[in-house]
Amino acid sequence: MKTLQNLIGGHWRDTRGEAFHDVIDPATEEITARGPSGSPEDVRQAVGAAVEAQPAWAALPVAERVARLTRWADTVAEHAPELAEIECREMGKPVSLGTGFIGAAAQLFKTVVAEALDYPFDKTVAGPAGSSTTLLRHPLGAAAVIVSWNFPVPMTLGAIGPLLAAGNTVVIKPSERSPMSAARLLELADLPPGTVNLVHGDSRAGVPLVADEQIGLVHFTGSVEAGREVGRESGALLHRSILELGGKDPVVVDAGVDPAATAAAVAFGAFANSGQICTSMERIYVHHDIAEEFINALVDVAGTYTLGDGRDETTVLGPLVDQRQRAIVARHVADAVERGATVRTGGKELGGKGFFYPATVLTDVDDSMLVMNEETFGPLAPVMVVSSFEEGLAEAAKTRLGLAATVYTADPEHMVAARRIPAGVVWVNQWQGGGPEMVYEPAGDSGMGATGSRAAYDAATRPASIHTAPTEDA
Repeated sequence: MKTLQNLIGGHWRDTRGEAFHDVIDPATEEITARGPSGSPEDVRQAVGAAVEAQPAWAALPVAERVARLTRWADTVAEHAPELAEIECREMGKPVSLGTGFIGAAAQLFKTVVAEALDYPFDKTVAGPAGSSTTLLRHPLGAAAVIVSWNFPVPMTLGAIGPLLAAGNTVVIKPSERSPMSAARLLELADLPPGTVNLVHGDSRAGVPLVADEQIGLVHFTGSVEAGREVGRESGALLHRSILELGGKDPVVVDAGVDPAATAAAVAFGAFANSGQICTSMERIYVHHDIAEEFINALVDVAGTYTLGDGRDETTVLGPLVDQRQRAIVARHVADAVERGATVRTGGKELGGKGFFYPATVLTDVDDSMLVMNEETFGPLAPVMVVSSFEEGLAEAAKTRLGLAATVYTADPEHMVAARRIPAGVVWVNQWQGGGPEMVYEPAGDSGMGATGSRAAYDAATRPASIHTAPTEDA
């Protein structure tokens, strides 16, 4: 059994802390690694290494930084199956699914860092009478990146690309529930010592990392409750923060769409990665004109999501990350049934090893139920029938969480009306659509801070203006 180490200043080091925790394979419940629970001293050393390395990294030409990061992305793409297998062992994601996501993340990383080549880090504008103003974008210094457990490799790459390309260095703290793939990701990096650093642990590492006065920016992905704490600490230190927090994403299914095809798309949006995606479809509102056909098709598709170990090529639905997460899913189903919901398929924990839960479709749900209000993060598809598209939009907006939303409609006017949903991203007729040009900021309690395209570079840099007047003739 491997004991994980921290990466500090280019060297893998044992923790200075005394506490450890087990990393559990959610399919077998076997211990796969021993992880440090974190210590302030680990964080102090990692931040110090990042601060020390940052001036030299920022001094490199942008093209050289981009070239080195691009080579890393190519290496990650080559190792995507290996990284996906590690993610499977630590949090259960099927290897085939993980390989695809990691490969796509590596390609997006390359695209995003290449944008640094055209970003105006240094731009001079001529003024009157021979004066000029130079607009500079300075890197913030050392950044803290705290990553959630469900997509450790893609989320790490997505957060650090613009930060590194802009001349910052980073200290990464992966979730204590899935730390191994992030560690392997950094083993593949060929960057100057201290450019990327990693500390393992839970809040014993996260709290001192956020509170370190030398950190210029915190990029945090996690729960609303933890995000509020991060925001408070960053605000007290007057440090910038980007927070991507919980979601309770709706999908509105309009009359006039193909019920079977749309049900298949919604099933994937609700059940992929066992529903453990920040933008999983967690509330489904279907027009009554096609409700019966849609629900029947959704139940049929749910039956094809076979449960199993994610290393088995036939597995579609892997386990939940741990027993704690499965208990949340079971509680939401039990609460819904107690309040009058109907289980159309699934809805029961399985016996034996592993934290498995079947693809579950619920009908007769209402707004009083936990499953329609609290983030589930599990393979549940609760369906509410609505009388009109407008009612569906209104129901979709009934939440303090506004990460993403999806609408399926053939009506051009309804496509435009979908823009009213308060969310950072609204997909119309294609879940997870779009490319590197997308810019978004979560709405409501789902977070703060715009990301994507040039907004990510704006967040990773501090603007300054240098005005120069001409010298007077002697």
